[in-house]
Amino acid sequence: MATTAPPAETTTWSKEDAKAAKKRSRRMHRKEHGWAAAFMAAPVLGWVAFLLFPMGFSIYASLTNWNGIGKMTFIGFDNYVLLVKDPYFWKALWNTVFYMIGIPIGLAISLALALALSRKIRGRTFFRTVYYIPVISSLAAIAILWQWAYNGDFGLVNQALALVGIDGPNWLADSTWAKPAIIIMAVWKGMGYSMLLYLAAVQAVPRSLYEAASLDGANGWKKFTKITWPMVQPVTFFLVVTNIIGGSMIFTEINIMTPTGGPEWSTASLVWYIWNKAFRNLQMGYATAMALVLGILVLIVTAIQFRINRANEFSID
Repeated sequence: MATTAPPAETTTWSKEDAKAAKKRSRRMHRKEHGWAAAFMAAPVLGWVAFLLFPMGFSIYASLTNWNGIGKMTFIGFDNYVLLVKDPYFWKALWNTVFYMIGIPIGLAISLALALALSRKIRGRTFFRTVYYIPVISSLAAIAILWQWAYNGDFGLVNQALALVGIDGPNWLADSTWAKPAIIIMAVWKGMGYSMLLYLAAVQAVPRSLYEAASLDGANGWKKFTKITWPMVQPVTFFLVVTNIIGGSMIFTEINIMTPTGGPEWSTASLVWYIWNKAFRNLQMGYATAMALVLGILVLIVTAIQFRINRANEFSID
């Protein structure tokens, strides 16, 4: 005899129950939206306070005659017209671009050191530490040390050159050698950081690639150009971009080693010139205009680097 299941209980909702449920849902959503807004507020306020407002204020300040303290007098684009006609601006910009020569030199030396220290050699931990010490040392202290080393009469550099029969110049007092001297110091200072990143990248390259290349009869140079170099390109891209940004802001070395801009204005960087105009000559509006131009130039160069990197992307399946 077949039995039939009892009918399922049905729940009927009244209009009052539906309204109460909607109210609870709205309260819950409002609470969630409130917490979401609270979490989003911190970065948004930080972006407004530390990026949007300073940027807007800087753009306005660059259009004024202002000493940094008193009243701003709007003068339109006069600061930018003066900038174009200012020979010291162009000289400082050229010096800043010249300092970039140290970037490929430093990266080449750092990669060579990383390849050497990635091998199982005695004392490699000691050498890694020694090369990295300048990175964590005070830039001001290092600048003072190198200023003494470059002294034309008793400096350590010229004493070392004298051992091989070379009469070294008075480095920081010679307009020909002042910029190369600062480049050498900057390369020495940042070499350990680049070496460490390259070392991590080299050690991350799969050993199987080198083994397969050896079976195919590839020599050391082929392994480097076809395997190592393509695999460390992301690190190279990162270092090039960060070094260009950092190199464009070179200041401390110049201000300590050549506080007057060097012989014949040969070492004055653009940031050093901006600092002088802003805080020595109290031409804050003009200095702000130069800073904005420098920022735009760095942005353009960085965008070009990103475009080149996308065109040269390399991957292994």
